Amino acid sequence: MEITREDIVRFIKKASEEMDANKDYLIELDAASGDGDLGMTMSKGFQAGAEAGEAFGEDDLGKMIFKIGSAIAAKVPSTMGTLMGSGFVEAGKALKGKKSLGAEDFVSFCQAYYHGVQKRGKASPGDRTVLDALKPAADAAAEAAAAGTDDPKELTRIAYEAALSGVEATKSMAPVHGKAYVHREKLAGVPDQGAIVGSLLYKAWAETF
Repeated sequence: MEITREDIVRFIKKASEEMDANKDYLIELDAASGDGDLGMTMSKGFQAGAEAGEAFGEDDLGKMIFKIGSAIAAKVPSTMGTLMGSGFVEAGKALKGKKSLGAEDFVSFCQAYYHGVQKRGKASPGDRTVLDALKPAADAAAEAAAAGTDDPKELTRIAYEAALSGVEATKSMAPVHGKAYVHREKLAGVPDQGAIVGSLLYKAWAETF
């Protein structure tokens, strides 16, 4: 397995496209339990990330991923913008010096991304947040790589499907943070919008291959 600079450029472009395509849906979900601006911030943030990725000229992929995260956080310094940017920043640190990524490096990306978001946001899996998509994806990728999965198409598909399962699980979770907690009674059966953002990130990885 080898993930190249060109693959990462394709990935972040696809992530930007997914955030833009789902902008209205995310706005609708967020309006029920938040500020209603999630779709706009993710669309703008990931567009900035895609531009940063495409413009990056060095061969250090960790540094490239770090720059993508910094661009997202700078463009949309909202709660979710900061969280998603922090995931890339942490993953970039973990992959510093890498000129291509193998299966274990992809796992490192997934795990570092999750830990970066968790550390910044102070939430936990089960709190009905983006972590409920990111953690299953990271765990599934790690299990698949440990079992010998080396095909990027298969590995990213497994991570994406786990993220989708995480989104589905949020429908029965009670929120414990922010405005979602205030509106918790009307959120039963509704997926968490942050978890959907996390699943779109892994959808972009799967679509890259």
